[in-house]
Amino acid sequence: MFGVPIGELAILAAAVAGGGAVTGVMAGLFGIGGGAVIVPVLYEVFGAFGVAEDIRMQLCVGTSLAIIVPTTLRSYFTHRSKNLGLDDVVRKWTLPAIAGVATGAAVAAVAPAAVFKVAFAGIAGVIAIKLLFGRESWRISDDLPRGATLRLFGYVIGLCSSLMGVSGGSVANMIMMLYGKTIHTAVATSAGLGVPIAIAGAIGFMLAGLPHQSLMPPLSIGYVSLVAFVVMAPVSSYVAGFGARLAHKMARRRLEIVFGLFLAVMAVRFMVASIG
Repeated sequence: MFGVPIGELAILAAAVAGGGAVTGVMAGLFGIGGGAVIVPVLYEVFGAFGVAEDIRMQLCVGTSLAIIVPTTLRSYFTHRSKNLGLDDVVRKWTLPAIAGVATGAAVAAVAPAAVFKVAFAGIAGVIAIKLLFGRESWRISDDLPRGATLRLFGYVIGLCSSLMGVSGGSVANMIMMLYGKTIHTAVATSAGLGVPIAIAGAIGFMLAGLPHQSLMPPLSIGYVSLVAFVVMAPVSSYVAGFGARLAHKMARRRLEIVFGLFLAVMAVRFMVASIG
Protein backbone atom coordinates (compact mmCIF):
# COMPACT_ATOMS: atom_id res chain seq x y z
CA MET A 1 0.00 0.00 0.00
CA PHE A 2 2.84 2.38 0.74
CA GLY A 3 5.32 1.38 -1.95
CA VAL A 4 5.12 4.76 -3.61
CA PRO A 5 8.07 5.96 -5.76
CA ILE A 6 10.25 8.73 -4.30
CA GLY A 7 9.18 11.13 -7.05
CA GLU A 8 5.51 10.62 -6.25
CA LEU A 9 6.24 11.01 -2.55
CA ALA A 10 7.89 14.36 -3.30
CA ILE A 11 4.84 15.48 -5.30
CA LEU A 12 2.50 14.48 -2.50
CA ALA A 13 4.65 16.23 0.09
CA ALA A 14 4.65 19.37 -2.06
CA ALA A 15 0.86 19.18 -2.39
CA VAL A 16 0.47 18.90 1.36
CA ALA A 17 2.87 21.81 1.94
CA GLY A 18 1.05 23.93 -0.67
CA GLY A 19 -2.25 23.10 0.97
CA GLY A 20 -0.71 24.15 4.26
CA ALA A 21 0.17 27.58 2.87
CA VAL A 22 -3.36 28.13 1.55
CA THR A 23 -4.73 26.84 4.82
CA GLY A 24 -2.78 29.37 6.85
CA VAL A 25 -3.97 32.30 4.75
CA MET A 26 -7.57 31.10 4.98
CA ALA A 27 -7.27 30.64 8.74
CA GLY A 28 -6.16 34.18 9.36
CA LEU A 29 -8.41 35.70 6.69
CA PHE A 30 -11.66 34.10 7.84
CA GLY A 31 -10.98 33.22 11.48
CA ILE A 32 -11.10 29.52 10.65
CA GLY A 33 -8.55 26.81 11.27
CA GLY A 34 -8.36 26.05 7.57
CA GLY A 35 -9.89 22.59 7.81
CA ALA A 36 -12.14 23.28 4.83
CA VAL A 37 -8.93 23.38 2.76
CA ILE A 38 -7.01 20.67 4.62
CA VAL A 39 -9.71 17.99 4.41
CA PRO A 40 -10.00 18.01 0.58
CA VAL A 41 -6.20 18.06 0.17
CA LEU A 42 -5.68 15.17 2.57
CA TYR A 43 -8.55 13.25 0.98
CA GLU A 44 -6.64 13.16 -2.31
CA VAL A 45 -3.28 12.47 -0.64
CA PHE A 46 -4.55 9.56 1.45
CA GLY A 47 -6.37 8.20 -1.58
CA ALA A 48 -3.11 8.16 -3.56
CA PHE A 49 -1.53 6.20 -0.72
CA GLY A 50 -4.30 3.61 -0.83
CA VAL A 51 -5.88 4.34 2.54
CA ALA A 52 -9.07 2.28 2.91
CA GLU A 53 -12.20 4.17 1.90
CA ASP A 54 -13.93 3.04 5.10
CA ILE A 55 -11.66 5.18 7.26
CA ARG A 56 -10.26 7.70 4.75
CA MET A 57 -12.66 10.58 5.46
CA GLN A 58 -12.44 10.12 9.23
CA LEU A 59 -8.64 10.16 8.96
CA CYS A 60 -8.85 13.42 7.00
CA VAL A 61 -11.12 15.02 9.60
CA GLY A 62 -9.05 13.91 12.59
CA THR A 63 -5.75 14.90 10.99
CA SER A 64 -7.20 18.25 9.98
CA LEU A 65 -8.25 18.99 13.56
CA ALA A 66 -4.71 18.22 14.75
CA ILE A 67 -3.09 20.34 12.04
CA ILE A 68 -5.21 23.40 12.80
CA VAL A 69 -4.26 23.50 16.49
CA PRO A 70 -1.15 25.69 15.97
CA THR A 71 -2.90 27.60 13.17
CA THR A 72 -5.85 28.57 15.35
CA LEU A 73 -3.50 29.63 18.14
CA ARG A 74 -1.57 31.96 15.84
CA SER A 75 -4.75 33.31 14.26
CA TYR A 76 -6.30 33.90 17.69
CA PHE A 77 -3.38 35.91 19.05
CA THR A 78 -3.19 38.01 15.89
CA HIS A 79 -6.90 38.87 16.03
CA ARG A 80 -6.73 39.44 19.80
CA SER A 81 -4.27 42.25 19.22
CA LYS A 82 -7.04 44.08 17.31
CA ASN A 83 -9.44 43.80 20.31
CA LEU A 84 -12.40 42.88 18.08
CA GLY A 85 -13.36 39.50 19.56
CA LEU A 86 -16.19 38.90 22.03
CA ASP A 87 -14.36 37.20 24.90
CA ASP A 88 -17.52 36.64 26.96
CA VAL A 89 -19.12 34.74 24.07
CA VAL A 90 -16.00 32.59 23.68
CA ARG A 91 -16.12 31.69 27.38
CA LYS A 92 -19.81 30.73 27.27
CA TRP A 93 -19.40 28.70 24.08
CA THR A 94 -16.26 26.78 25.03
CA LEU A 95 -17.66 23.95 27.21
CA PRO A 96 -20.76 23.32 25.04
CA ALA A 97 -18.53 23.34 21.95
CA ILE A 98 -16.23 20.73 23.48
CA ALA A 99 -19.30 18.59 24.25
CA GLY A 100 -20.31 18.89 20.59
CA VAL A 101 -16.82 17.86 19.49
CA ALA A 102 -17.01 14.81 21.77
CA THR A 103 -20.31 13.83 20.16
CA GLY A 104 -18.75 14.08 16.70
CA ALA A 105 -15.78 11.96 17.76
CA ALA A 106 -18.15 9.31 19.10
CA VAL A 107 -19.95 9.29 15.74
CA ALA A 108 -16.58 8.85 14.00
CA ALA A 109 -15.99 5.62 15.90
CA VAL A 110 -19.07 3.93 14.42
CA ALA A 111 -20.45 5.89 11.44
CA PRO A 112 -19.56 5.28 7.76
CA ALA A 113 -17.39 7.76 5.87
CA ALA A 114 -20.37 8.99 3.83
CA VAL A 115 -21.79 10.65 6.96
CA PHE A 116 -18.80 12.99 7.11
CA LYS A 117 -18.85 13.73 3.38
CA VAL A 118 -22.52 14.67 3.43
CA ALA A 119 -22.09 16.71 6.63
CA PHE A 120 -19.17 18.62 5.12
CA ALA A 121 -21.09 19.36 1.91
CA GLY A 122 -24.34 20.26 3.63
CA ILE A 123 -22.94 22.59 6.29
CA ALA A 124 -20.56 24.32 3.88
CA GLY A 125 -23.35 24.74 1.33
CA VAL A 126 -25.72 26.42 3.79
CA ILE A 127 -23.04 28.85 4.94
CA ALA A 128 -22.05 29.63 1.33
CA ILE A 129 -25.65 30.49 0.42
CA LYS A 130 -25.91 32.82 3.42
CA LEU A 131 -22.67 34.60 2.55
CA LEU A 132 -23.27 34.92 -1.20
CA PHE A 133 -26.95 35.78 -1.27
CA GLY A 134 -27.69 37.01 2.24
CA ARG A 135 -28.76 40.57 2.89
CA GLU A 136 -28.59 42.87 5.86
CA SER A 137 -32.28 42.11 6.41
CA TRP A 138 -31.38 38.44 7.01
CA ARG A 139 -31.11 39.01 10.72
CA ILE A 140 -32.75 37.17 13.58
CA SER A 141 -31.93 39.82 16.18
CA ASP A 142 -29.58 42.72 16.86
CA ASP A 143 -27.74 40.77 19.56
CA LEU A 144 -26.93 37.19 20.50
CA PRO A 145 -29.39 35.36 22.78
CA ARG A 146 -28.55 34.56 26.37
CA GLY A 147 -28.69 31.51 28.59
CA ALA A 148 -29.45 28.05 27.24
CA THR A 149 -29.95 29.18 23.63
CA LEU A 150 -26.50 30.74 23.47
CA ARG A 151 -24.94 27.58 24.90
CA LEU A 152 -26.88 25.42 22.45
CA PHE A 153 -25.26 27.37 19.64
CA GLY A 154 -21.89 26.50 21.15
CA TYR A 155 -22.78 22.80 21.10
CA VAL A 156 -23.91 22.99 17.46
CA ILE A 157 -20.67 24.75 16.47
CA GLY A 158 -18.60 22.03 18.16
CA LEU A 159 -20.60 19.20 16.57
CA CYS A 160 -20.34 20.71 13.08
CA SER A 161 -16.63 21.26 13.62
CA SER A 162 -15.95 17.62 14.44
CA LEU A 163 -18.02 16.39 11.48
CA MET A 164 -16.22 18.70 9.04
CA GLY A 165 -12.71 18.74 10.48
CA VAL A 166 -12.78 22.51 10.99
CA SER A 167 -12.31 24.82 13.96
CA GLY A 168 -15.91 26.07 13.86
CA GLY A 169 -15.21 29.52 12.43
CA SER A 170 -17.48 29.15 9.43
CA VAL A 171 -20.50 28.07 11.51
CA ALA A 172 -19.82 30.57 14.30
CA ASN A 173 -19.43 33.39 11.77
CA MET A 174 -22.84 32.66 10.24
CA ILE A 175 -24.57 32.53 13.63
CA MET A 176 -23.03 35.78 14.82
CA MET A 177 -23.82 37.61 11.58
CA LEU A 178 -27.48 36.52 11.83
CA TYR A 179 -27.45 38.16 15.26
CA GLY A 180 -26.13 41.50 14.08
CA LYS A 181 -22.37 41.08 14.47
CA THR A 182 -20.05 42.35 11.75
CA ILE A 183 -17.92 39.90 9.79
CA HIS A 184 -14.76 41.28 11.40
CA THR A 185 -16.09 40.81 14.95
CA ALA A 186 -17.37 37.35 14.05
CA VAL A 187 -14.02 36.33 12.57
CA ALA A 188 -12.07 37.50 15.64
CA THR A 189 -14.46 35.73 18.03
CA SER A 190 -14.36 32.52 15.98
CA ALA A 191 -10.58 32.54 16.14
CA GLY A 192 -10.76 32.38 19.93
CA LEU A 193 -13.30 29.55 19.98
CA GLY A 194 -11.29 27.58 17.44
CA VAL A 195 -8.48 26.85 19.88
CA PRO A 196 -10.37 24.60 22.35
CA ILE A 197 -12.37 23.02 19.51
CA ALA A 198 -9.25 21.99 17.57
CA ILE A 199 -7.48 20.60 20.65
CA ALA A 200 -10.52 18.63 21.86
CA GLY A 201 -11.23 17.40 18.34
CA ALA A 202 -7.70 16.13 17.75
CA ILE A 203 -7.71 14.19 21.02
CA GLY A 204 -11.21 12.83 20.39
CA PHE A 205 -10.38 11.53 16.92
CA MET A 206 -7.16 9.94 18.13
CA LEU A 207 -9.19 7.94 20.64
CA ALA A 208 -12.05 7.20 18.21
CA GLY A 209 -9.67 5.71 15.66
CA LEU A 210 -7.76 3.39 17.97
CA PRO A 211 -10.09 0.39 17.35
CA HIS A 212 -9.28 0.75 13.62
CA GLN A 213 -5.53 1.26 14.07
CA SER A 214 -4.63 -1.68 11.81
CA LEU A 215 -6.16 0.15 8.82
CA MET A 216 -4.24 3.39 9.38
CA PRO A 217 -1.13 4.48 7.48
CA PRO A 218 2.20 4.28 9.37
CA LEU A 219 2.89 6.84 12.08
CA SER A 220 -0.75 7.46 12.85
CA ILE A 221 -2.48 7.66 16.22
CA GLY A 222 -6.10 6.75 15.69
CA TYR A 223 -7.61 9.05 13.10
CA VAL A 224 -4.61 11.42 13.12
CA SER A 225 -1.68 11.06 10.70
CA LEU A 226 1.49 12.36 12.35
CA VAL A 227 3.24 12.54 8.96
CA ALA A 228 0.65 14.93 7.54
CA PHE A 229 0.69 16.92 10.77
CA VAL A 230 4.46 17.39 10.68
CA VAL A 231 4.46 18.48 7.02
CA MET A 232 1.43 20.77 6.96
CA ALA A 233 1.10 22.28 10.45
CA PRO A 234 4.29 24.42 10.46
CA VAL A 235 3.54 25.91 7.04
CA SER A 236 -0.09 26.77 7.78
CA SER A 237 0.76 28.19 11.19
CA TYR A 238 3.53 30.39 9.79
CA VAL A 239 1.36 32.12 7.19
CA ALA A 240 -1.77 32.47 9.40
CA GLY A 241 -0.60 35.84 10.70
CA PHE A 242 -0.44 37.21 7.16
CA GLY A 243 -4.04 36.16 6.51
CA ALA A 244 -5.25 37.77 9.74
CA ARG A 245 -3.57 41.08 8.87
CA LEU A 246 -5.09 40.93 5.38
CA ALA A 247 -8.59 40.40 6.84
CA HIS A 248 -8.48 43.76 8.62
CA LYS A 249 -7.65 45.53 5.35
CA MET A 250 -10.48 44.02 3.26
CA ALA A 251 -13.98 45.43 2.85
CA ARG A 252 -16.66 43.45 4.66
CA ARG A 253 -18.67 42.47 1.56
CA ARG A 254 -15.58 41.37 -0.34
CA LEU A 255 -14.59 39.17 2.60
CA GLU A 256 -18.06 37.58 2.60
CA ILE A 257 -18.08 36.89 -1.16
CA VAL A 258 -14.62 35.32 -1.21
CA PHE A 259 -15.43 33.10 1.76
CA GLY A 260 -18.81 32.13 0.29
CA LEU A 261 -17.34 31.13 -3.08
CA PHE A 262 -14.67 29.07 -1.39
CA LEU A 263 -17.20 27.17 0.73
CA ALA A 264 -19.48 26.58 -2.29
CA VAL A 265 -16.66 24.91 -4.21
CA MET A 266 -15.82 22.68 -1.24
CA ALA A 267 -19.49 21.75 -0.77
CA VAL A 268 -19.77 20.57 -4.38
CA ARG A 269 -16.50 18.65 -4.09
CA PHE A 270 -17.68 16.53 -1.17
CA MET A 271 -21.22 16.05 -2.38
CA VAL A 272 -19.74 14.51 -5.52
CA ALA A 273 -17.42 12.38 -3.35
CA SER A 274 -20.34 11.14 -1.24
CA ILE A 275 -22.23 10.04 -4.35
CA GLY A 276 -19.17 8.28 -5.70
